[in-house]
Amino acid sequence: MILSRVSGSFRDPSGHVYEGDEHVYRTVEASAVADYEAARDAGIFSSPMIVSTSESTAPSPSKTAAYLLEHPKIPLISYPYEWAFSMLKEAALLHLDLHLHLLGRGFTLSDSTAYNVQFMGPTPVFIDHLSVRRYSEGEYWDGHRQFCEQFLVPLLLRSFFGISHNAWYRGALEGIAISDFVKMLSFRQKVSWRVLAHLVLQDKFQRSASAERAEKAKHRQLPRNAYIATLQQLRNWIAGLSPLDTNPTTWANYATANTYSDTEATLKKQFIGNFITRSGAATVIDLGCNTGDYSEVALQNGAHRVFGFDFDQHALDSAYHRAKNKSLNLLPLFLDARNQSPSQGWLQAERIGFASRANADAVLALAFEHHLAIAHNIPLEQVVDWITSIAPTGVVEFVPKDDPTVRKMLTLRRDIFPDYNYENFISLIERRARVVENLVVSSTGRTLISYSRNG
Repeated sequence: MILSRVSGSFRDPSGHVYEGDEHVYRTVEASAVADYEAARDAGIFSSPMIVSTSESTAPSPSKTAAYLLEHPKIPLISYPYEWAFSMLKEAALLHLDLHLHLLGRGFTLSDSTAYNVQFMGPTPVFIDHLSVRRYSEGEYWDGHRQFCEQFLVPLLLRSFFGISHNAWYRGALEGIAISDFVKMLSFRQKVSWRVLAHLVLQDKFQRSASAERAEKAKHRQLPRNAYIATLQQLRNWIAGLSPLDTNPTTWANYATANTYSDTEATLKKQFIGNFITRSGAATVIDLGCNTGDYSEVALQNGAHRVFGFDFDQHALDSAYHRAKNKSLNLLPLFLDARNQSPSQGWLQAERIGFASRANADAVLALAFEHHLAIAHNIPLEQVVDWITSIAPTGVVEFVPKDDPTVRKMLTLRRDIFPDYNYENFISLIERRARVVENLVVSSTGRTLISYSRNG
């Protein structure tokens, strides 16, 4: 068995992460053995909040490791800057719930990074077993600042100002700095006791910290009940947060307010359902998933999991709640298709880009291509290249210029798209794939095209 080291696994010397064909492996070095064995023997790792693990008998890639742990693979690694508000909130609550659970058992967490949470469908799960260590009576919460910058501040940005965290978080990687966020707050917001305690005073201490004060801080004592109370109060605050921008957007209402008649919508769902059944696709990527209507159709017709991508925050929140309420294996993530998540971080390999992570058996791109080709001037040939590169088979919906949506896009601008027509669109697909079936599904000429890629 050949194991490849995960490029983002280098910050923690207590162990490193490797990928195999079907599992993920984690070494446990000597410095982490005592904490690992204590947590293992206490049954900590049997918690449903933590991804399941076992001690592997496979040859270890590290000569110095005491243990090699084996975990199931997460189907798609996602990052906090790709999560909608609801997902970031769920991840924050999971982190706090786990920390409270650990403190009650005599353990704690060595850090508070949001990257230690992943999603299995709509369910968050903690993935870093070596972050669990024994609790020392009187110790402070070392990860407080990290939690605030990677969980709390991004949530407050949307809750206080109606600004989504995604672009800022992606640019900063380690979260949104408390010092930057505090500058945005009004005096009234700053003197709120929760903001004051978790953000303002922490920022003030950080800016005025000296070596002498830092040394004194090491010897501070925080009773366990006060530690638990801090986490519980923070949990209660986050549980009550909601986005400030609650007015529905055009795309959040698209599933119920679109140009399809009931008959046309049924026809479209039947086409998608038949495609999934015929193709046998287990993993599906739904570009422009909106609130998850067609993701759900794919799951109802045999797909095992769907990764949905959309730009609209309200639509993503709705898709996430749909997946959670209906127990759908749907993971809806933020994607600006014009500016996809790149490979970045240390050596541009710490966080892997969209193109390298988004692997699937089939792709759905329904009422999607015109947003790139017409709204954003991306050459139609490049749009087709990109969509068909994502999976070996799929369904693309072509929206003609006579459609009300495209006409609206062209209302206040010159039509500079002479090659944007159905005939050219089909010819571009046929250069890359075999057209299996096509069907006009609306009175405006919207057409569904299923393809199977050449080679």
